[in-house]
Amino acid sequence: MQKTADERFQFVKLDALASERIDAPRYSYWNSVWRKFISNKVAVTMLVVLALTLLMSFIQPMFSGYDFMDTSNINDIGARYQWPSFQYWFGTDGNGHSLFDAVWAGAKTSLSIGLLATLFTFVVGITVGAVWGYSKHLDRIMIEVYNVVSNVPYILIVIVISYAMGSGFWNLLFAMCITSWVGTAYSIRIQVMIMRDREYNLASQTLGTPLPRVIQKNILPYLISVIVTQMSRSLPAFISSEVFLSYIGVGLGANIPSLGRIISTYTSSMTTHPYLFWIPVGVLALVSVSLYIVGQTLADASDPRTHM
Repeated sequence: MQKTADERFQFVKLDALASERIDAPRYSYWNSVWRKFISNKVAVTMLVVLALTLLMSFIQPMFSGYDFMDTSNINDIGARYQWPSFQYWFGTDGNGHSLFDAVWAGAKTSLSIGLLATLFTFVVGITVGAVWGYSKHLDRIMIEVYNVVSNVPYILIVIVISYAMGSGFWNLLFAMCITSWVGTAYSIRIQVMIMRDREYNLASQTLGTPLPRVIQKNILPYLISVIVTQMSRSLPAFISSEVFLSYIGVGLGANIPSLGRIISTYTSSMTTHPYLFWIPVGVLALVSVSLYIVGQTLADASDPRTHM
């Protein structure tokens, strides 16, 4: 028996929004970056090492009460030059100080300078570089500034300014930041100039989109991997610069511990008590390598071309 038309067909309610839905999985750029990053087991391991190092550097000195200039235990023969043990994990020095406390107090200073210098350099460098890449009037001025600054050795500038202003944490930080942003700004300027004349940017400007919005929405998001790559190189470089300057006695005051100051102090003990020299060097190497590996992996993961 044949079914009637009413039995074979049913009316479906019209959904006006159905045609607007996209039948595709939801995509999150930062979730994709994170998945790409954690797929690299070496980078994840270095991230854990870096996190533990940062925690030790900024938390342990709060409880140790370490004083770089304290000599109250210098006459205690039993506390001097103790090799690493369960009581003294990194051993002790000629003043009876725990090297464990000294290393983390020094790491706190070195990392603080490196982090603050990197933050200032990239905030100023990205801002100036983004405008520099668009403004022809600013370009004529800034290119001359760049030519002058880039032809003077960076470390020489820092040393001269440090001697002129005197020793101190903030003075050294100012000396390291005063010209470091110029190179970052020049790199961003080149990237902006490459992307500013692409069709979608020209269309945005033709439609009256303000320049700051074009830079913020159309250009800078595509430069994330470039920025992260430069940051992963700059942060270890700033730490290394601080270590070198402290090693030669420039920048920080005599009472401020840093990895460079500690390495410089214990260089003379390299043959008699080598742990005093090599343990701080090892911590410095661990920090620099972990920062570089994590930064480079994050830069690769943040590159949109790796998400295809």
